[in-house]
Amino acid sequence: MSQDKPSASPFNRSAQHDAKRTAILSQAARLFNYKGSRATTLQDIAATLGLTKTSLYYYVKTKEELIYQCYMAALQHHLRQMDVIEEQHSSALERVRAFFLSHFDNWLSAHEGRGPYIAALLEIASLKGPHRKEVEATYIAMFKRLRQYLRDGASDGSLRALESTSATRAILGSVDWVFSWLHTVERDQVMATAEQAFNVLHHGLYAGADDYQASASEPGSAPSAYVHGFDREEQNRLKQQAFFRAGTWFFNKQGFNGTSLDEIAEHLNVSKGAFYYHIKNKEDLLYHCYRYSQDAIDRIYGEARQLPGTGLEKIAQSCRQVFRVQNSDDGPLIRYNTITALPMKRRKEVLERTDASSACFGDFIREGMQDGTVRQVAPFIAQQLISGATNASMEIGLWRRVDDLDSAANDYFDIFYNGLVPRA
Repeated sequence: MSQDKPSASPFNRSAQHDAKRTAILSQAARLFNYKGSRATTLQDIAATLGLTKTSLYYYVKTKEELIYQCYMAALQHHLRQMDVIEEQHSSALERVRAFFLSHFDNWLSAHEGRGPYIAALLEIASLKGPHRKEVEATYIAMFKRLRQYLRDGASDGSLRALESTSATRAILGSVDWVFSWLHTVERDQVMATAEQAFNVLHHGLYAGADDYQASASEPGSAPSAYVHGFDREEQNRLKQQAFFRAGTWFFNKQGFNGTSLDEIAEHLNVSKGAFYYHIKNKEDLLYHCYRYSQDAIDRIYGEARQLPGTGLEKIAQSCRQVFRVQNSDDGPLIRYNTITALPMKRRKEVLERTDASSACFGDFIREGMQDGTVRQVAPFIAQQLISGATNASMEIGLWRRVDDLDSAANDYFDIFYNGLVPRA
């Protein structure tokens, strides 16, 4: 007579504990992804599972502990999937493809009830001490495995010789962004959309036979962060913009929860009174940091729209200029990792404006398709992939050596121009 494995027994307490913990982390991930950790309470999570708050405390004591566990569960999920991918596929291209598609399937699986919700890694910066170190170390382990796929493919000639660190960062930025837009796609079209998305990475946007070489000297410059003038109104505007730039840097670096307004005031060497004269509270500062960044993006796209070149040149110019602002003294731009810290009304306003900017970028893709420089692709999908990569491009110097920003930008976005595989 056969016996069930211990893990399958309803009397196995360890199995029951693990199942309950998995359910808690899945529900927490769902709420964190949608509402954000700031707006989600432990009581909210307990209520969705029919638990009392006291019962939830048996599994997790604080919200930060829960965020940490959600992030570790997400990363361990991705690493287990990479184990399977490496067992099933020996080809570097197939490994990259399977890893990329798995993020779409993870999203779909959760929404169809086939698997757990996977936390979007939005607030690593707000974790403290050992929690942050462990999450970052696990993320880097995943990063290095994906990068090795690219390097293996370049070594055997099956993939182009990309700057592997930049390309890996761009791919991860693209798939991390999936949670923000995939809800707009019909469920039965999600995996078809995933294939269309991977097609952009596989072959690139460029319609030519050779590699597209993005120029480092096309017209246009990073938008000025300040307006110049000497009247009181403009001086107040200068001060506000200084607050927005500093706030953006701190929010990007430390997350919403980890950022202190007093710390920003000290960084700017202004009194708290002077600071609070211009800034109401931390949420208000974050909101204005988003608006400030969106103003910069709109100026960049507006300048690109005026260029006399092809659609692909406008794409390259926009990407390069956003990258420059993200990684120079003109920036940074806000990373959308803090978007869930905004209340829903303001978050929707920011996202609607972001969608409008992305649609402008989509116009460049369509223009390129019309003038023959861009392959026939789905503009909405392509613009979302590049938006995700752009969001992840900040502080590229922490990942690789950067001697020239234009060159680094072209390395970073090369995978979108020319794709993964050698061009015929």
